[in-house]
Amino acid sequence: MDGNTNAIQTVDVRRHYRMGENVIKAVDGVSVTIKQGEFAALLGTSGSGKSTLMNLIAGLDRPSSGAILVHGRDLAQMSSEELAKYRRHTVGMVFQSFNLVPTMNLAENVELPMRFAEVDRSERDARVQDALKRVRLSARLTHRPSELSGGEQQRAALARALVNKPQLLLADEPTGNLDSRTGEEIMNLIQELNTTLGTTIVMVTHERSLAERYANRLIFLGDGKMLDAGEPATTLTAGGVQ
Repeated sequence: MDGNTNAIQTVDVRRHYRMGENVIKAVDGVSVTIKQGEFAALLGTSGSGKSTLMNLIAGLDRPSSGAILVHGRDLAQMSSEELAKYRRHTVGMVFQSFNLVPTMNLAENVELPMRFAEVDRSERDARVQDALKRVRLSARLTHRPSELSGGEQQRAALARALVNKPQLLLADEPTGNLDSRTGEEIMNLIQELNTTLGTTIVMVTHERSLAERYANRLIFLGDGKMLDAGEPATTLTAGGVQ
């Protein structure tokens, strides 16, 4: 991967909501660049704008103004159909809640994104096996989510996010529902994807220690604005930024 290529660039991005007479400035003029192959963490307290910014990068929401360039294409200018295609082919997402379909077994859950992306049926089985092998769940193909531990469900969700070979993995509080040891397993897997596949990773977290340990870039948000964005070594001393 070329470390000099921009994966994501936001230019004065704003997402304002009107609630009665009030305007909520969820994201308010954020400009940030994330390089290809980088592992960036978005940090901030509740209401800082980090999840809204993540949703904008994911193409799940549209900005009120500004540009969001992913590999040079502006999501703000895309049609709904183009955004849907972008979400299917470019982005993989992992959430705090695992979002697995309870009536489907593990293999079927992981296959689901390929159905939406219209991947040829002959390719799907091998890609499911490969994704589950990567997260060390090959032995659980026929198990339903209810038969898996929380850590196994999150690993399954990670396999599902990877199966369409996304260039960008977005993780929203991926360890939020897990105990610390299981959370560490998940974070080690995510870091492995970054180092072995060169996948660009953007993770939302409120846990600064977690971000400092795994990410190579920390981006701090507060009240919808960017407070600081640097590498862990520099942001560690960014006095007062939480």
